[in-house]
Amino acid sequence: MNLVCIMCPVGCNLKVDKNGKDVVVMGNRCPRGAEYGRNEITCPKRMVTTVVKINNGTVCLKTDKAIKKELVDDCLRFTKTLKLPKKIKAGDIVAKNILGEDVNLVTTEINYN
Repeated sequence: MNLVCIMCPVGCNLKVDKNGKDVVVMGNRCPRGAEYGRNEITCPKRMVTTVVKINNGTVCLKTDKAIKKELVDDCLRFTKTLKLPKKIKAGDIVAKNILGEDVNLVTTEINYN
């Protein structure tokens, strides 16, 4: 599998091969590239960012850690069910341990109309 590493601005072109449990990453210029390649082929993860409407505006949310890529859609569906408190500020945790993944949803910005 060919990938472009996103761990730094260099954007190394990686070639990742998996043979059973062994994963070989080539083309990385640093250890973060090797880790990215291994993770991307064994258990890809993504940060999730979204916007939720509130009565008088919108709230921007993000996960505090990356979640399994296969759970991104479930996470976004979950955000639509949130009942946010009336008084929130940037940095507040509005949901803990979402989807049982030890990942929290955090407010990043509140925009009032």
